[in-house]
Amino acid sequence: MNNIVQAERDDIAFRSIESEAIHILRETAAEFKNAALMFSGGKDSAVVLHLAWKAFWPAPVPFPLLHIDTDHNFPEVIAFRDETSARYGAKLVVRSVSQSIARGTVVLSREDESRNAFQATTLLEAIEEFRFDACIGGARRDEEKARAKERVFSVRNEFGQWEPRSQRPELWDLYNARLAPGENMRVFPISNWTEADVWRYIAAENIHLPSLYFAHEREVVERSGVLVPITPLTPPKGKETPQLRTVRFRTVGDMTCTCPVPSSARTMGEILDEVVAARISERGQTRLDDQASDASMEERKRAGYF
Repeated sequence: MNNIVQAERDDIAFRSIESEAIHILRETAAEFKNAALMFSGGKDSAVVLHLAWKAFWPAPVPFPLLHIDTDHNFPEVIAFRDETSARYGAKLVVRSVSQSIARGTVVLSREDESRNAFQATTLLEAIEEFRFDACIGGARRDEEKARAKERVFSVRNEFGQWEPRSQRPELWDLYNARLAPGENMRVFPISNWTEADVWRYIAAENIHLPSLYFAHEREVVERSGVLVPITPLTPPKGKETPQLRTVRFRTVGDMTCTCPVPSSARTMGEILDEVVAARISERGQTRLDDQASDASMEERKRAGYF
């Protein structure tokens, strides 16, 4: 009986965060004239898209999907992005860092430099192009300490910059959606979720994901304590010898800075067991750009990053 009671309590808590996220999405649709849903093809954005589908069913998802593409993403993720947007019947808008490079608004210091941080410039250009007044993202507070400072409705100033001290209180889950001229809002419906919550929801709702999230064999090299996948953009260095390892990705992004972890987890249950046991956040363990500097994420967010 105690197990049954605990299961019922867990289900109530689980559906409570789902209800909160759906409320936030409906509030966003009501408060903003032209909001976009950031969709990269990763697990968090897949969950937010599914929540938006549930929030407005049987009407279509009312937000266009916006992907800021580095042009260095894993092919499996891009194929999933296109298939998923079509399956949900959502409009997909893609803007790339390559377009910003061609315009001269992004200048790389070297050809093989990671383009991940430069997505901020392309995002701000897309916001200006389409006059988006809000962008919905899949960021969670447990991902990284700078993101833990976020509000659910996170205002950006007229330069697209984030200032933690300017964020508004959200007492009793009341959200302030007012914008001054030139300001933009970022909205995070699953801000209060954990990585484990995301995986429980994916399993419960049977949400499709790119195959990279599940254990598979891949050539990697060990570098600075992480496994770097061998790709045309990330070849071996010096005397490094690639090894065929069984790995999976906890997060997916630019190939130049996203690393897999050793894993044999091929099912939702096995992945959830790994996530619950993990003591390092997914970004802290697998994103080279976040490991470069303790302040790197906060600096990028202040410059307009997601």
